[in-house]
Amino acid sequence: MGFLNPWFLAGAAAVGLPLWIHLLRQYRSTPHPFSSLMFFERRTQSSIKHRRLRYLLLLSLRILLLLMIALAFANPFVTRTTGAAEGRKMLVIAVDNSFSMRYAGHLDRAKQAALQAVSNLRPGERGQVLAVGSHIHFMTQQVEDADALKAAIQSIQPSDERSSYGELARALRTLSQSVRTPIEAHLVSDMQKSSLPPAFADLRLGNDTNLIFHSVADSKDPNWMVESVTAPAKIYDPKKVRVQAVIAGVGTEAAKRTVSLVLDGKVLDSKPVDIPAGGRASVEFLSLESPHGFHQAEIRIEPHDALSEDDRFVFAVERADPHPVLFLHTSGQQRDELYYRSALESVPEAGFVLEPLPVEQSANQSFSKYAFVVLSDVGALPAGLESNLRAYVNGGGSLFVALGPSSAALGHVPVSGETIQGSSYAARDQERFQTVATADTEHPALRRTNKLEAVQFYQLIRVDPGQSRVIARLTNQVPLLLEKQVGEGRVLVFTSTFDNLSNDLPLHTSFVPFIEETAKYLGGQQGQSTNVAVDSYIELRSAKEHSAAVDVVDPDGKHPLSLKEATTSPSFQVNREGFYEIHRTNGRQEMVAVHADRRESDLVTVPQETLDLWRNTGRSTEASTTTGDAGNPARPWSLWRYALLLVLITAIIESLLASRYLSVEKEAA
Repeated sequence: MGFLNPWFLAGAAAVGLPLWIHLLRQYRSTPHPFSSLMFFERRTQSSIKHRRLRYLLLLSLRILLLLMIALAFANPFVTRTTGAAEGRKMLVIAVDNSFSMRYAGHLDRAKQAALQAVSNLRPGERGQVLAVGSHIHFMTQQVEDADALKAAIQSIQPSDERSSYGELARALRTLSQSVRTPIEAHLVSDMQKSSLPPAFADLRLGNDTNLIFHSVADSKDPNWMVESVTAPAKIYDPKKVRVQAVIAGVGTEAAKRTVSLVLDGKVLDSKPVDIPAGGRASVEFLSLESPHGFHQAEIRIEPHDALSEDDRFVFAVERADPHPVLFLHTSGQQRDELYYRSALESVPEAGFVLEPLPVEQSANQSFSKYAFVVLSDVGALPAGLESNLRAYVNGGGSLFVALGPSSAALGHVPVSGETIQGSSYAARDQERFQTVATADTEHPALRRTNKLEAVQFYQLIRVDPGQSRVIARLTNQVPLLLEKQVGEGRVLVFTSTFDNLSNDLPLHTSFVPFIEETAKYLGGQQGQSTNVAVDSYIELRSAKEHSAAVDVVDPDGKHPLSLKEATTSPSFQVNREGFYEIHRTNGRQEMVAVHADRRESDLVTVPQETLDLWRNTGRSTEASTTTGDAGNPARPWSLWRYALLLVLITAIIESLLASRYLSVEKEAA
């Protein structure tokens, strides 16, 4: 017998408390009136008789209660073998079916090793089969039928997921807490080092868990792969497209590979590339001829190796025409339009074409065809223009309002409705200019602008933000950039101009990124990527789109979402390679290319010392130093619960006796 927390035994010193209470009770005497004490001899009265122990049974119970409390906190245990304590174990067979297990028949070898591990299941014991990927898939319940376990192992198919040993350790800890029997776990895997979690603590196993490794890979397995591809999601001019690919080798010798650009199954171009030993090389294609619409593209290397699935990298492209942007300005004032156009056209493949129009001619203009509308320093709006703009924004459109000297007469910001309080000018007797003091650099409009640092603002329009979100403020706390959600659309308000008069923003390097990012944000081109890894999430709807149905078509042409999920799910997780089509209720269609995580292509194995450390986390110190009969490991069996039960029983008896004795003492008094 031993104690897991022996220092708590020091609490046994508290047994002196009931002894002190019982021995040094204050002596109480009843005073009696007497006429005179002159005939009594003065002497010292002995108090020994008052120091007698009283209520010995109550004293014993109190001492026992304190001793049992100290014993419970010390956590006593007895050591006994697993066979004597449990009598049986649970068999867990975890088969890695991640993307890397496609290499040279590794999954078939893993199934054979798993079938052999089923023979460790003894009569009366239960077993369970797991498939290890980015998530743990339970292939069976806890059953005693060995044939059911073998059938589940044979049914395991390769996946495109990335294996996670951290998820496996978490599942084994959960099982250990639920079954309360020793677990014998067999992990059949290629033991990739990339499958380890960032923190070793995440590999911790539960008590009485014996993890046995079965490796089906060789640490020297070579592999070539297409590591990454950089390509535009939309193509506006096929002759200006640049597609870059990185070809890498892991554990490989120097070799030459042929890299091909494939579009819709047709090879457009091929180039040879020399890959250094265990290194990487890049290749670039300078055009991507394609008709309008969505296309399935890929970069392919030849000849194939033992893991041919990562010799190709899929990506989706869309050939489209540039989106028109309506720029409304006051007639005769074209300076701001000149700067805005120059910035927008300087962005390669921006995907926007500017259409300027005097605001006086826009009363009956239809805005539905425009990606967004810019309202630049307008002093007066024609009748019906603001209501048309509000309807356009409510339906999901975007409006960019730039306020200048002419805008001070409006009284409020068009569509968003913030109150315009007047103009703010720099003066010689005060501050000559204002700069940006605070800015939300995480907002898409300011992500690449470095907070508009060093830009000088000479004149601003003071706007009461109201319910709008303030994205940037100047040093005098006047809002510079505001945003407000209106219906399904948004309004972005810039309280200055683009004409290089109210500020010097067009002279700074942050001007072009500011125009580019705001255009992409308002035009809806800052959405999710069309080239994602397996296990990523695709956004299906915004927070305000509650009932809009979104149809998802997987690479097999099936519809993985139910009707309820299609109308309520905010996102969808992709779990395999290929092309997914997304059809939205507003008629917009998207194509997303999904590729396997390239960390799965790194076949470097986990060092043996790391595996030994992982295995030892399932063994306690006492269990590892003591063995029982027949080679069964001896493990501690805690008596803490029994000690706590004795504490409870002793406390109840002590309370009953104390109540009885105290009541007798009260009656005697």
